[in-house]
Amino acid sequence: MTDTVLTAAAEAASEAEGTHPRPQLRRSAWADLGGTWEFAYDDDRSGGSSWLRAAGPFPRTITVPFPPESPASGVGDPGHHPVLWYRRTLGWDDLERAGWGSAGERVLLHFGAVDYRAEVWLDGHLLGRHEGGHTPFSFDVTDRLITGPAGGAQERAVIGAARGQRWTLLVRAEDDPLDVAQPRGKQDWQPEPHGIWYHRTSGIWQPVWLEVVPAVHVERVGWVPDVPSGTVALTVELSQRPADRVTVTVELAHRGEPLERVVLEQHEPRATTTITLARQRNGQAHEALLWSPEAPNLVDATITVQDPLGGTDAVVSYFGLRSVGVAGGHMMLNDRPYYVRAVLEQGYWPRTHLAAPGDDALRHEVEVTKALGFNTVRLHQKFEDPRYLYWADRLGLMVWSESASVYEFSPTAVERMTREWLDVVRRDASHPSIVTWVPLNESWGVQHIAHDPAQLDWARALYHLTKAVDPTRPVITNDGWEHADSDVWTVHDYATTGPALAAGYADRTAVRQMLDGIGPLGRRMRLLDLPDRGQPVIVSEFGGVSYAPSSAPTAWGYATAVEAEEFEALLRSLFTALQSSPVLAGFCYTQLTDTLQEANGLLDVERRPKLPVSTLRSIVLGEGVDTSAHRRPKRPVERVHPDAPLP
Repeated sequence: MTDTVLTAAAEAASEAEGTHPRPQLRRSAWADLGGTWEFAYDDDRSGGSSWLRAAGPFPRTITVPFPPESPASGVGDPGHHPVLWYRRTLGWDDLERAGWGSAGERVLLHFGAVDYRAEVWLDGHLLGRHEGGHTPFSFDVTDRLITGPAGGAQERAVIGAARGQRWTLLVRAEDDPLDVAQPRGKQDWQPEPHGIWYHRTSGIWQPVWLEVVPAVHVERVGWVPDVPSGTVALTVELSQRPADRVTVTVELAHRGEPLERVVLEQHEPRATTTITLARQRNGQAHEALLWSPEAPNLVDATITVQDPLGGTDAVVSYFGLRSVGVAGGHMMLNDRPYYVRAVLEQGYWPRTHLAAPGDDALRHEVEVTKALGFNTVRLHQKFEDPRYLYWADRLGLMVWSESASVYEFSPTAVERMTREWLDVVRRDASHPSIVTWVPLNESWGVQHIAHDPAQLDWARALYHLTKAVDPTRPVITNDGWEHADSDVWTVHDYATTGPALAAGYADRTAVRQMLDGIGPLGRRMRLLDLPDRGQPVIVSEFGGVSYAPSSAPTAWGYATAVEAEEFEALLRSLFTALQSSPVLAGFCYTQLTDTLQEANGLLDVERRPKLPVSTLRSIVLGEGVDTSAHRRPKRPVERVHPDAPLP
């Protein structure tokens, strides 16, 4: 291993900061394939082989990765179009930007997300298929680029001859707008947005890119920190079982200061090793390295894999050393009670829909959320772009990661959503910002969970399956009401005045009665008679106040204010109602931004604050409100049941 290899990998951290589509597994060279592609609708599904053979131009063009329903795509057609075709020419310049040119290297084609089903061809050869509108997938395209013998001088000659070639990349995306068994979140199944649902996001909506790797390369890294022991478990997954043992070198640093260097041998395709951070041995200084919203410390990592045949793969990653959990009615961060100030984030932009307008927009979304005083965001009905999670990690914003819902209960819906949920948990589990998993929301997809044992069984199965895959984070089985087992009791409450909202959370008796009975929106709160484990109670949706809706006649909110002073007074009253509660462990306000017909954001659709940021921040932080209960208690806690701790 040379210093040059390590230096190139380390430099990728700064060069690709926040821009790489896969921020926790970055290589120094990659080629973004976004931009203008040819595009066609296939409404009668008659394209088939004719599109594969077609040499002429497609009827339209589209800007990838923006969905065709969005204005930024250049198409801007929100109608029902179940089948989409994309075509792009790959040239040598694309491969060169990805770093290709040496014998033995492999070229990978990556898709961040295609909604909902994708088939991909290169020069008429089917590369493969993928199902799942929010999850990444990749293909090794090398054998379609090199038609001659692999290895040595012959392969180098073939690569040299390829410098003038061009290849045709073709993608077929299928997204049935009426199939409510697809995980779709807030994407509407009706032609026009209605209620709380929005325009669809079909086809390619996250980055497409190329990168070059050796034959044996890192396919995934996973980080599991352990704060008490001052260690981190690193899992390295290789692309294949190596023919002989490979050497894995891991270098950890914090703000440029070296922490650890570990060299080990790996002969399995997956291996986990525990790395001890020596500086954490000093118990009086161990908190200086911990991750939190107030101090988002990240440990940067360079991982190098060398195989005996000479191939070397160097990737850059990172992790945060922190613990999360629940105890005694509190959310816990690094074994300390932590009060949650959260906001609902739809992750929707007027010109690009669920796709982000760009890297800067994702960073700004995190920055403005923190500027308003929130320490947590509840990503609602969307698996967010990993670049957003990067900025949440880097800038310090806790995340509740929530599944995009299905809207029917059937074996097909169960299979699809469970598979996609597990894929996303696997994709995102190493991000320190994610502190809670939320597989279900408001009984969507399990509409009769209170009466149908099969639906209750699935909710319980999702809870336990998530805990089996990631035992380090709390799981909220069904956010809002009709809880099965859950690590947090969450409540959705859209009372329209502060006094009405405060009444439900004034003391432990009021909260106990609600949890044991009917919630604010008329649903049973808990479906199982299970012992309490000290779960905290959080109002995870409230507010939803629309402001000046006269400028948008179809806009609405749960409450309405038409003057700035009225808007500020109503916000302050609602926030104070929850901040004053001695029982609640936090809140989540609905919502961060206006979204189409919902005019209930603190920001408008263009991310402009509706009141001065200083005013909104004062309200969110509860300035002038007695919040000493949030840091309780050292005194004994009154129990709400004779045999159970505070819920």
